[in-house]
Amino acid sequence: MIYNTFTLDPRYPDCLVNTYIHDDVPELNMPPRRAIIVCPGGGYQFLSDREAEPVALQYFAAGLNVFILRYSVQEKALNDAPLIEAALMVKHIREHAEAYHIDPAYVFITGFSAGGHCAAMCGTLWNTPIVREALGIDRGEAPEGINRPTATVLCYPVITANPFAHRGSIDTLCGYPSEETDGAYHFSVELHVDKTTSPAFIWHTFNDGAVPIQNTLLYASALADAGVPFEYHVYPDGVHGLSLANKETWVGLDTHYNPTCAGWIEDAIRYVKEFQA
Repeated sequence: MIYNTFTLDPRYPDCLVNTYIHDDVPELNMPPRRAIIVCPGGGYQFLSDREAEPVALQYFAAGLNVFILRYSVQEKALNDAPLIEAALMVKHIREHAEAYHIDPAYVFITGFSAGGHCAAMCGTLWNTPIVREALGIDRGEAPEGINRPTATVLCYPVITANPFAHRGSIDTLCGYPSEETDGAYHFSVELHVDKTTSPAFIWHTFNDGAVPIQNTLLYASALADAGVPFEYHVYPDGVHGLSLANKETWVGLDTHYNPTCAGWIEDAIRYVKEFQA
């Protein structure tokens, strides 16, 4: 395994990337692998270790090349920084696909909670003017669509900035109470879905007490209206922040050990490995 840590872009010095790359061993004669970017949650206040390496290693063990995106948080998350960083990460992988032994047609992004919001933004707002400008697309410095993820894997994601919002995440992005600004529109991902939005795998628990189920219901409904395919799993019971829902990520809390939900990772791996672009 090639493990490396680097700063993604000098404009965002707090944004770090950890790589988990399979050695391209000639004896194995493996075709280029698929890639997935992992965005941990934490309400845009911190980045959860429970939703980082344990998840990355599951995807790595399944044969994917994996990148943990440690996007900017707190005051550094203002001005769409996490969205731009996610877009830059997709672009970086495609630009270095040969070096990473990756098929550029299959670059996925997954996220948890606020990280799910970041991933959903990446799959929905990938072609907005602020992203195009930051990536130099309008100046001809990057090709069209280089930053559009093949599909997203959204784990109990923050989606809306409207009445069912996770207020802390949205307020952090806005820098002030978002109900009093246009943040309620700008950061409500479901309001920006169109036919160019990336397909999605989504899972959530019905009684999530921190990010209400309406977040993913709104997103799934918007995808359906736009004709964008998705796979959607709703488990009847489970607290927010389950991560793998097993005894690797349960931190000794019975509420975070949920065998019913723990099957989501196998479904997500199957989705990523079988997805046809």
